[in-house]
Amino acid sequence: MTISRLLRAGSVVLAGSLVLTLAACGSDDPLGVAGIEVPGGGVAIDGPPVSGTFAGAGASSIEAAMDAWRAQFQGANARVTVNYDPIGSGGGRRQFLAGGAVFAGSDQVLSESEIQESLQVCGPEGAIDLPIYVSPIAVTFNLPGIDKVNLSPVNMARIFAGDLTRWDDPALVADNPGVDLPDLTITPVHRSDDSGTTANFTDYLATVAADVWTWDVSGVWPLTGGDSAQGTSGVVNAVQQTVGAITYADASRVGSLGTAAIQVGGEWVSVSPEGAAAAVDASPRLEGRHEHDLALDIDRATDVAGAYPLVLVSFAVVCLQYQSAADADFVRQFIGFTASDAGQQIAAQVAGSAPISAALAEDISTSLAAITSVD
Repeated sequence: MTISRLLRAGSVVLAGSLVLTLAACGSDDPLGVAGIEVPGGGVAIDGPPVSGTFAGAGASSIEAAMDAWRAQFQGANARVTVNYDPIGSGGGRRQFLAGGAVFAGSDQVLSESEIQESLQVCGPEGAIDLPIYVSPIAVTFNLPGIDKVNLSPVNMARIFAGDLTRWDDPALVADNPGVDLPDLTITPVHRSDDSGTTANFTDYLATVAADVWTWDVSGVWPLTGGDSAQGTSGVVNAVQQTVGAITYADASRVGSLGTAAIQVGGEWVSVSPEGAAAAVDASPRLEGRHEHDLALDIDRATDVAGAYPLVLVSFAVVCLQYQSAADADFVRQFIGFTASDAGQQIAAQVAGSAPISAALAEDISTSLAAITSVD
């Protein structure tokens, strides 16, 4: 493999367009990317130089990692601009399938109908899913003075179904000895947009608490009413502003809010990247997909010690054939970088994600090598 360009740095060097964006936010480094130590002292980009402006869209859960990835990639490619619109997984897939983005970020794999739809924009082999980001979904809450509670699957499902409404309910007290749970209303907050995080969360509830959570798995919240907000930052902000509130969100975004330990087998497992990685490693591939599609069937009911199966895996949704060689070259190089050891370590530092395994990274490299172009 030939390394054609190398960005040497002890920390991230931002491309000019991103510098302007960050400066406009009123902070020298609001993402914390300036202090990232790049593994090996640099970022290697494989393949011929690329140039142009390329658009991606999708999951807001990977926004922090994506900003750092874009910054690094643009730093190594002076003539490239990478845009990413964190409009949610569903919106990103729709934009990609309409031809408005060269890749989508999605916390939910393509459905069979979406794979068929992708033939219109991607050609006869359609689109594939490549896992580039692994992170636990935190069930996070705002209870002053309490930073951790235990939530069994049934109690969690009852809370978000609206059946368990008080923090000092005996069912919660029984699972939390020694914790002074307050006499306070529980305010569940869900995503208002079509969200891969919602799809993963409802999949978890439907698997581990099927007697309580009887709704279909979907990226759209299945219940009417209740408090809601747009995007990951929206639900986190809503909980920060409401004492007693609780939501589900990518763990990297919850800040100082409290988080729940979930029940796996006979133990309480706290949210962690290591637990998320263990759950992913214990999960098989989805059957019946294209040989280069790396969609995973997450085992939500695993009893592997230390595994945290309330996890999201964000996939890069890409075509196996692009109309232009420039788009194909960009996708091979940019997605290849995100899945590389350097890219995964950068995401871990910025977003607290769990690096994918070396074997999975090699499979992604093989899939990317299969991408072709019409011209």
